[in-house]
Amino acid sequence: MKNSIYLDYAATTPVDPQVAEKMMQYLTPAGVFGNASSIHVTGQTAKKAVDDARAQVASVIHAEPEEMIWTSGATESNNLALKGAAHLYQRKGRHIITVKTEHVSVLDCCQQLEKEGFSVTYLTPESNGLLNLERFRDALRDDTILVSVMQVNNEIGVIQPIETIAQWTAERGILLHVDAAQSIGKTQLNLQKMPIDLVSLSSHKTYGPKGVGALYVRRRPRVRVASQMHGGGHEQGMRSGTLAVHQIVAMGEAFELAIEKFDEEQKKIKEFKQYLYEQLHAKVGAMVNGDWDNAVPHILNVRFPGKKASDLMNAMPNVAVSTGSACHAKGTEPSYVLRALGLSAEEAHSSLRFSFGRFTTREEIESVVDLFAM
Repeated sequence: MKNSIYLDYAATTPVDPQVAEKMMQYLTPAGVFGNASSIHVTGQTAKKAVDDARAQVASVIHAEPEEMIWTSGATESNNLALKGAAHLYQRKGRHIITVKTEHVSVLDCCQQLEKEGFSVTYLTPESNGLLNLERFRDALRDDTILVSVMQVNNEIGVIQPIETIAQWTAERGILLHVDAAQSIGKTQLNLQKMPIDLVSLSSHKTYGPKGVGALYVRRRPRVRVASQMHGGGHEQGMRSGTLAVHQIVAMGEAFELAIEKFDEEQKKIKEFKQYLYEQLHAKVGAMVNGDWDNAVPHILNVRFPGKKASDLMNAMPNVAVSTGSACHAKGTEPSYVLRALGLSAEEAHSSLRFSFGRFTTREEIESVVDLFAM
């Protein structure tokens, strides 16, 4: 790894050393390894650690600790939110609205719900990746029970107008789910100001370990989801299973660290994105996919006219970049996100996603620029 350049932080992030050190304290016999559901001292000590982490994660999105439900990651959170809400509230209606550029775990859930008799509207975004609000409002129906729109797109980094969407859905009594897997540490999400009902969160996108995430479920006004995993009634009956204390503690630490480092990292990463794009545009005519202004600085998706992304990747084997989401690697198909923006298959196949993070350096960015100058 010492000779490689990692620019694929949107796929996953390394665990921050401070997070890893905290995590190790909850694994070994010398640490707090108990089952958080046990009533003895060891178990209750573990429960205290879980509760502390719950408060850490909740504070980042301005929620209450009791509103956080632990899961195995954002994919499970998305499944629990969409299927759980649809199943529980189907007597009020069976219509769902989402966007064609959502994460595949949301789109696959919607397709499954269609098989169960639900009706799903898949909205096409504008060419810049942003949702057309008038088109969204026109799609709302009397039988709409659930809307799912991600805050930060994982392939092009655009930030959707969640605050306006939340206001409209709240006015009509429609549940709003937001996939915020890419949001923490990249943009703000304040649930005291936005009436969002369900929010999916991920640890490994925020310098925590893989295999743990959370689902925010609003308490006031009361929202519930039907459990998709049964056996023990853990997490207020919404998600059974023995809690992975070490992972949960690490996620709490990672989220708290993300807030501490937010301003510093925003400034640095914004400069990296600006510099890399300017250089790639000047040297090889690279063009941005998605909106530039309404986007996080951590993700830069560009297309290289007349070139194949696969050839570019083969020419720089020591640079970790991607052609799309790591969660949707089905053969050689072009990115469905880029196709939804109106790009041709050829344009999508000529696109690369660079994503920056906490441990990216200026020297690494300059090294990549030099590779394109050859």
